This record gives sequence, structure tokens and C-alpha cells, in this order.
Amino acid sequence: MTEVKIRLQQTDQVKKLVDFLTPCPYEVNLVSGRYTIDAKSLLGIYSLDLSNPLTLVIYSDDCDGLLRQLRALLPDCLVP
Repeated sequence: MTEVKIRLQQTDQVKKLVDFLTPCPYEVNLVSGRYTIDAKSLLGIYSLDLSNPLTLVIYSDDCDGLLRQLRALLPDCLVP
């Protein structure tokens, strides 16, 4: 399991994230406080409070390539 902090401030960022994660072969969730939703669900993401950073949880230990592609696709979204 890998966790990354992410901030989604624009609707196009949310759509890009969902489009990017949909073909992903393993489960990916977004966590905001006590709420956990499927990161491949557009409606689920919009149900979260997007004013705060979210935790992207990738249920795979071998996801370095996925994270590199995500950084290239959404460079302003990942929180250091």
C-alpha cells in the first residue's frame, strides 16, 4: 500500500485523475478525514471536501511507474 497527499482544486484536475486511474488494475481510494471513496468515481470525489488535501491510497507496492505518470499529468496537485 502506498499513500500520497494530493490537492484537487479544479474540476479538470478531478476529471484527469479519474480518467488516469480508471484503467488502473488495482484498487485506489481517496481519504478525507473519516471518509474513504473509490478514486475512480467522479461523483465520489465530488462528495468530498476538496478544500483540504486528500490522501490517495494505492493498494499496490509496485506503483512507482504510476506515481511518475501521475506527477507528469498533474504536477501541481501532489503535496510534498
